[in-house]
Amino acid sequence: MDLSKRITGLTGGGSDGWGVFYRARALIAAGEPVTELTIGEHDIRTAPAILDAMDRAARGGHTGYAVVPGTDTLRQAVAQRVTARTGVPTGPENVLITPGGQSALFAAHHAVCDEGDRALFIDPYYATYPGTIRAVGATPVAVPARPDDGFQPCSTDIADSAARARGARSLLINSPNNPTGAVYTPQTLQGIAEATRAHDLWLISDEVYDTQIWQGTHLSPRALPGMAERTLVVGSMSKSHAMTGSRCGWLVGPAELITHAITLATHTTYGVPGFIQDAAVFALDQGHALEDDIAAPFRRRRDIAHRIIDGQRVVRMIPADGAMYLMLDIRATGLSGEAFANRLLDTHRIAVMPGESFGQAAAGHLRVALTIDDDRFAQAFGLLVRFAGDLAGSAAG
Repeated sequence: MDLSKRITGLTGGGSDGWGVFYRARALIAAGEPVTELTIGEHDIRTAPAILDAMDRAARGGHTGYAVVPGTDTLRQAVAQRVTARTGVPTGPENVLITPGGQSALFAAHHAVCDEGDRALFIDPYYATYPGTIRAVGATPVAVPARPDDGFQPCSTDIADSAARARGARSLLINSPNNPTGAVYTPQTLQGIAEATRAHDLWLISDEVYDTQIWQGTHLSPRALPGMAERTLVVGSMSKSHAMTGSRCGWLVGPAELITHAITLATHTTYGVPGFIQDAAVFALDQGHALEDDIAAPFRRRRDIAHRIIDGQRVVRMIPADGAMYLMLDIRATGLSGEAFANRLLDTHRIAVMPGESFGQAAAGHLRVALTIDDDRFAQAFGLLVRFAGDLAGSAAG
């Protein structure tokens, strides 16, 4: 029996980009010690107080079907948070609670793309973006951002891509950015807004790292003039509150669109468990202090990396102004990101993600996750930098 072209074509017929990660996990399963700097998983677990709130809600009986759009309490809490952080008036009618940010991305593209439409996204990109677009029947179109520009997307490139991609309906951006750590500047976001208005594109803004800002400030493009009616914002409890496994996120947008997205949720996810939503309300009620505590280790490890990388010229760090990752340029070694990552794993049992896992714009780079304790991170990062220096010396010789 044949399977659908849509399900078999999610990765576009190529690799899903996770080869080094799978190799590292296989080594660990075989009993090998591997230092993992691969995925964006906190090295701390969900705060005990949040788990207590989840337990109270479950034992209190909130274990049946929850209302599909999300509980009134959580939708109101998210709306208040978005209003406070962006200055854009937002009500519960603008919010759909979803099983994590990934589900919100899927709903957003379903809401604005028809079969055969083209959907733009910035390269480098989070690994699921093209597959999410293909999953709704649209065609993904990459807009490259350049390492020499700190991976800040250029409005001219967006406009050119939109003009060439006949039938383009949307643009997906992510700031703070995974995998590069870039925080889009006000000038970058203004250019993005102008390009979306000029080409009548929906803007889908993935802002799940909005609490992890090390330099500058986070600006949601929904707050720019004329953008609230054409912008969908994806948010999540995963990164801000170390609740990755709880699968609780949201989609924010115009009320009419959210009404239709609720209908989609009724036919797909059927909502998020009530006891998890109650825990999310409790977590949001803790305010900035909890979010700052969860973000603090990543800021420290970024600073550690800066100290280690200073004074050498082989490894160059792309300015990492936010998120829990560093993007390293290792082209001076003469190796691709994939080749370097595999040799690093073979030689030193350190696992990082090749830049090529996130698109061709990041070829010759590595993504390093800041997700192990400070001392182990300093040791592993220092070894990575020295290994790159040795490779570059061998290549020069």
